[in-house]
Amino acid sequence: MGLIFSSTLFAPAAAATATSLGDLPESCVSSILAYLEPYLEPTDICRMGRLNRAFRGVSWADFVLGAGRVVGDGLSKREIYTRLCQANVFDGGTKKVWLDKCTSRVCVSIASKGLAITGIEDRRYWSHIPTKESSFGTVAYLQQTWWLQVKGEMEFPFPAGSYSIFFRIQLGWAQRRFDRRICNFEHVHGWDKRPVRFQMGTSDGQSASSPRFLEEPGKWINYHVGDFTVRSQHASTKVKFSMTQIDLTHTKGGLCLDSVIIYPSEYKERLMQV
Repeated sequence: MGLIFSSTLFAPAAAATATSLGDLPESCVSSILAYLEPYLEPTDICRMGRLNRAFRGVSWADFVLGAGRVVGDGLSKREIYTRLCQANVFDGGTKKVWLDKCTSRVCVSIASKGLAITGIEDRRYWSHIPTKESSFGTVAYLQQTWWLQVKGEMEFPFPAGSYSIFFRIQLGWAQRRFDRRICNFEHVHGWDKRPVRFQMGTSDGQSASSPRFLEEPGKWINYHVGDFTVRSQHASTKVKFSMTQIDLTHTKGGLCLDSVIIYPSEYKERLMQV
């Protein structure tokens, strides 16, 4: 009896339940984020909202994103930032602009229907094909031509920084059958004889030229045209770009043109690896 009493009296107390971030009250989390706010980007705050319910609730508070970062009527700053990270369509549905979630930098995309394509009105050469592989829902498909010329331009108040221009192209026409991706290469020819010349220029005199052979049929490739720098964010920048292959010694065909993408230069490797 005494032995039982003694062992019970001196038994070690039950281990306390371990605490975690989930146990922090929202008032404490608010103080932490308010202190860190000057050192964090909006993307960092959004990521912290994934930690737990307390961080998620506080991350939606206006004071966390800073009073001077974004303004709007009827929406919190977090809601405005979230909407800016979604594609916003304009110019008749041929252009999109959004903030990249990882970098908070401006990105722009121009659909094939927003480009000036020589011969696009002649169905013997070009046609618009609906596809889910394009964010615009359609691509321009070239069956065959002697004269390839595609031009476009964009005037936009880009924030200060460096930007890269890409043409998103695929050789062959892909479609899905029985949940399988099947690519038709029937019209693919002529691209190994001469390179396509990609060019760009800006309203302040910057320019670039890049001759490239089109490769890897059946795969979407972002062909880099060149880079430009915006030094002042108080005025719009006009950018012109083109792709040409004007060699009348041979025809070429079987090309899908999706869009032109303007992306922050410091992260262009992401598009070049896609």
